[in-house]
Amino acid sequence: MKIKAYKLIFLVLIFLSICQKASAQESALFEQSNLIPWSIVGFDIKERSPEQRLAMLARLGFKQYAYGNRPKHIPSMKHEWQLAKEMGIDIKAVWLYINLAKDKPGSLREQTEIVFENLAAVNLHTQIWVGFDPKYFQNLSNEQALDEAVAMVSYLAKRAKLVGSKIALYNHGGWFGKPKNQLQIIKALPKEDIGVVFNFHHAHDSLKEYQANIKMLMPYLWCVNLNGMKADGPKIITIGQGDLEHNMIQTLLDLNYQGPFGLLGHVKGGDPEIILQQNLDGLRHLFPDN
Repeated sequence: MKIKAYKLIFLVLIFLSICQKASAQESALFEQSNLIPWSIVGFDIKERSPEQRLAMLARLGFKQYAYGNRPKHIPSMKHEWQLAKEMGIDIKAVWLYINLAKDKPGSLREQTEIVFENLAAVNLHTQIWVGFDPKYFQNLSNEQALDEAVAMVSYLAKRAKLVGSKIALYNHGGWFGKPKNQLQIIKALPKEDIGVVFNFHHAHDSLKEYQANIKMLMPYLWCVNLNGMKADGPKIITIGQGDLEHNMIQTLLDLNYQGPFGLLGHVKGGDPEIILQQNLDGLRHLFPDN
């Protein structure tokens, strides 16, 4: 009887140890070192300079962000990246928006080409989050869309490799934003190291398929950008003010997703410093024990 009791105690201790380890791992997922501020350049009512933006991140306690510019930020892009490196702020990703009516493999428009030029100039090795203008695919068959997307992503992946970076596919609506189509592109390029960035706020049209899509994308999932979610919208809501995001995040945890997570500073006419803090507070409210 004593031996059985000792075995039972031993098993309980093992179980508790596993639970504590799992809890610690889950807790780390929501630490600020695993959260990436996103959409803080193009959506900023204060039109911060690079110096002001990096100071804002420091005030909020972040040491990394993803850079999502608009054409008007091109003149200050290289300066901001250099300044971030000097300050020890890690640029986890940069944004690249492709319009296949204007960008072609081997012939990118100036505002696209400059991203690669600046990555080389600053010696910045990072992820390149690639979104495609959805309008271009509207009148194409699935086969035509796939052929054109694969040709461009293949070209971009090779260009990215030359500057020590990698391509991640960004769901930004339309044909290219569908997980099944992104998976087709990745499988058509088995020699390239291509990932996926999944955005909650661009997934309202496929909420019923969310669990299946996430399971399908999990081997390629490099970042998940969080947002408050309601089936009927609006598109952008503070984390914690929707009724779906808790279960959507929990699904990721159940699948052992290790992060990182992106936090949006994305509200037209908003201040990303306030919006980031609200989303951070909302995430902590949803998962208070982490």
